[in-house]
Amino acid sequence: MNDAARLIFNLPKFTHVTPLLRSLHWLPVVARIRFKTLMLAYKAKNGPAPPYLMAIVKSRAVPRALRASSTARLEPPSLRTHGRQASRLFSVLAPRWWNELPLSVRTAESLAVFKRRLKTHLFVKHLSTSTGPLFGQCLSSWSLKLLPP
Repeated sequence: MNDAARLIFNLPKFTHVTPLLRSLHWLPVVARIRFKTLMLAYKAKNGPAPPYLMAIVKSRAVPRALRASSTARLEPPSLRTHGRQASRLFSVLAPRWWNELPLSVRTAESLAVFKRRLKTHLFVKHLSTSTGPLFGQCLSSWSLKLLPP
């Protein structure tokens, strides 16, 4: 993906790609992996996913009516059963990353709304830090207009 951005702008191999990704509105590779994983988690949680994914992703059940019952969190699996490589499993990463999302992203009404809010959230998180506070403030205020209060 980084090479594709360089190819589009016809720049040399060792050109820094962050400004290119920002101008194309593309996520960096690490954020793109998180985006794809969270899209699968949303589909598994809300229905349009294969049954084997729906069996992996489980909503957190709250025993009684609490304020936390409306936060749309996922239940992380027990790590004892997975061994040393557990941190790379979808069943481990998806709930962890899902629970780190803001509530407005987790509780999106549809897949299209979730996709838009998630990309905005990841764009702000991964591409605004290296450009200084001014760009981060502008992008954050822009993203807050997209997200309901």
